[in-house]
Amino acid sequence: MSVLSRLEAIASKEFKQLARDRVTFGMIVMIPLMQLLLFGYAINTEVRNIPIAIVDQSGSAGARNITEQVRVTQVVEIVDYYATPKEAEEALVAGKVSAVLVLPHNLAQRAASGEPVGQWLVDGSDTMVGSALLALRSMPLQMVAGVPQGAYQGATPSFEVALFFNPERRSEVNIVPGLTAIILTMTLVLFTSAALVRERERGNLELLITTPISPLELMVGKLLPYIVVGLVQVTIILGLGQLVFGVAFQGELLSLAAITLPFIAANLALGLLISTRATTQLQAMQLTFFILMPSILLSGFMFPYAAMPLPAQYIAEVLPATHYMRLIRGVFLRGAETGQLLADTLWLVGFTLVMLVIATKRFRKSLD
Repeated sequence: MSVLSRLEAIASKEFKQLARDRVTFGMIVMIPLMQLLLFGYAINTEVRNIPIAIVDQSGSAGARNITEQVRVTQVVEIVDYYATPKEAEEALVAGKVSAVLVLPHNLAQRAASGEPVGQWLVDGSDTMVGSALLALRSMPLQMVAGVPQGAYQGATPSFEVALFFNPERRSEVNIVPGLTAIILTMTLVLFTSAALVRERERGNLELLITTPISPLELMVGKLLPYIVVGLVQVTIILGLGQLVFGVAFQGELLSLAAITLPFIAANLALGLLISTRATTQLQAMQLTFFILMPSILLSGFMFPYAAMPLPAQYIAEVLPATHYMRLIRGVFLRGAETGQLLADTLWLVGFTLVMLVIATKRFRKSLD
């Protein structure tokens, strides 16, 4: 038998094994197809539709004119109006908006003298969003208070900008908390996705079946050790972020724990669900990768969430990393309290419960 014949036989055998392994075979086709279509469509480095609010203390036609000129740039999307700058700052801390444009009482006088006609209050923790909003500082205003451009006594009216939470515009401030979400997603989903598969491969699953342990008890029991693992990882990442990169922790430890525990549980429950579908540890790793890539690219870690098209945002909303990205940046960087971020926290709790129920039913079905 020639070398070529032997190679042909081995290759033929490998192709047949791939064809029989439906998960792997599906990944070969679906991973490049879905990721090209999804990410090619969703990833957009041009920041658009940044959610902002307006504080109009002037109530004049000039203020409405400025607001309209800001809106038509399409860089921002006006999602709310507030009566006072204090309310606006609270909205920034809660993550409801990324910036606020404050138009003062004496807008007409400031415009006539060429002084800044308003002030941008900007969440600088996201450096890409902050840079896009800084570009609006010197946008050409066509008419303010009925005075055409070029007819002002002083300089052309512009805006002042106040960068909150990251005045130095350091990228580390944005990246370090975001990495917490990505690293936890990668490690915890992978650990637990291989948990039941490993028991099955070692023959321990049959022993567990003979015990009085219920499927739900088995699922929860599998999660508990990894909750400790997740907390250790969070401590390492955020601790080194402060010591090495100088990213200051602005919130409270209790709030950090209140948002992190649901996220850890959500990832672990998702990993358990994957483990009920995978038959080998290799399949578990492949399915984990299928979750990890969207978590990196669609969660707001690398690209602004607001710049993505709506279909991509809908997919991103399903991912636990998207919700935790908002939570960790809110608590760690902006000093937000849990009550201000309740919607994302409750979503993670609900996601965990749904994944646990589905994983338990799938495991019970596999026993039958």
